[in-house]
Amino acid sequence: MRVLAQRYAKALADVALEHKAADAVKKDLAAFLDVVGESADLRNFLASPSVPRAAKQGVIAKLVTRLGASDTVRNLLFVLVENRRTQLLALIQQAYEQELLARRGIAEAHVVSARELSTAERAEMVKALERITGKRIEARYGEDPSLIGGAVVWLGSTVYDGSVRTQLNKMRERLAGE
Repeated sequence: MRVLAQRYAKALADVALEHKAADAVKKDLAAFLDVVGESADLRNFLASPSVPRAAKQGVIAKLVTRLGASDTVRNLLFVLVENRRTQLLALIQQAYEQELLARRGIAEAHVVSARELSTAERAEMVKALERITGKRIEARYGEDPSLIGGAVVWLGSTVYDGSVRTQLNKMRERLAGE
């Protein structure tokens, strides 16, 4: 399913970037998903195979108009209804956002530290990650006091663990093995 969602996301990114509307499409898609997320009836309506495609497209057209969303998003939704793939919408949104970041040379990092990092520490962390990756970094931050000190950074599927907790655990394992 994820591979299929990525195909739709890449095609959506192609169209959105061609029309110089990538961020607007991102916002419109998120707004539509918010509306769907708030209504179990709407989710069931869109997922039901017994509801005719034309009826689904009519509801989508009205929602898109009400939200002021772009024709690009409307067309994507129509294609998903036509191919019975509306259940992929949330995955497509995630894949689209990742695709935009990749095409813009941006990597997302999730940094968890033992305490809140200062502005200077955050800037230093971003610079170090940019040196490592060669990409611009967009970082999200969190805190976990159980780390004792240091930080853990998730950069895609790579984890950089510089926490004191991990160092202590490794030391404990070495000592236990001797």
